This record gives sequence, C-alpha cells and structure tokens, in this order.
Amino acid sequence: MIENAFIGKLTQPTARELAGKLGPAKDLWNDVVSNVTGECGITDKEWNCYSPKAGWSLRLKQKKRNIVYLAPCDQSFRVAFILGEKAMKVAKNTQFPAKYTKLIAEAIRYPEGSAIRFEVTNDDDVAFVKQLAKIKVEN
Repeated sequence: MIENAFIGKLTQPTARELAGKLGPAKDLWNDVVSNVTGECGITDKEWNCYSPKAGWSLRLKQKKRNIVYLAPCDQSFRVAFILGEKAMKVAKNTQFPAKYTKLIAEAIRYPEGSAIRFEVTNDDDVAFVKQLAKIKVEN
C-alpha cells in the first residue's frame, strides 16, 4: 500500500497542503467527497490522526456512523470501508468488474466488519467508492 502523505504532520492538513500532495488526484478526491456526501446523506467530515506515524485521514460520517475513510497520499489517495455482515452480503452479490469483485472477496474480516482498502486512481475507482458507500449506508 502507498504511504500516507501526512505521516509525521502534527496538525490537520490545510486545503492548500492537501491539493499539493494529491496533485492530479485532487479532482478524484473532490468527486468522491462531493458525491458520497450528497448521495449518502453525510452529515460530518472529520479529519483524524491517530498517530503521527499513521498520518491524517478524512472520515465521512452519517450522524455517528463512519461510512468511508480517505487517506491522502502523494499524487493519489486510499479509501477504506468497514462493511458489516449485511453490507458484505449485498456487495458480494452485486455485479462489479473483476478487479472490484476480487477486493470484496479478499476483504479481511475483523470483529467490527470486513475491511476493503484500495487506492483510487481513476473514474472507475470513484464509481466503485460511490457504490460501496451506498451499500454501506443502506445496510
């Protein structure tokens, strides 16, 4: 996995710093944030840094429920979902291109749900993020 762009940073990244690190991926980031926020009823956007060694990430939340985590990297970003049993069942039964079906099948199971993590590099990845966010919100 690619490294978080803000490892070691003690303060929340500014919009300018974020844009500088994301580079051309800034448009994909904005697409994910605006579309998931609008389509999924996101009520909160919260920056978090659990440790300077981990870097900063943006959580998109619906009330108190975490929907997706976005981690800025150099020239790209990662997303992470934790899907519960019902959402995983729906995701497994949804027609996705092979690349995304494999991500779902290889999701690591934790007590709080199954973790799906991947790097967003193109519009197809953005569409997949939107679909997973919708599945999570609805289940």
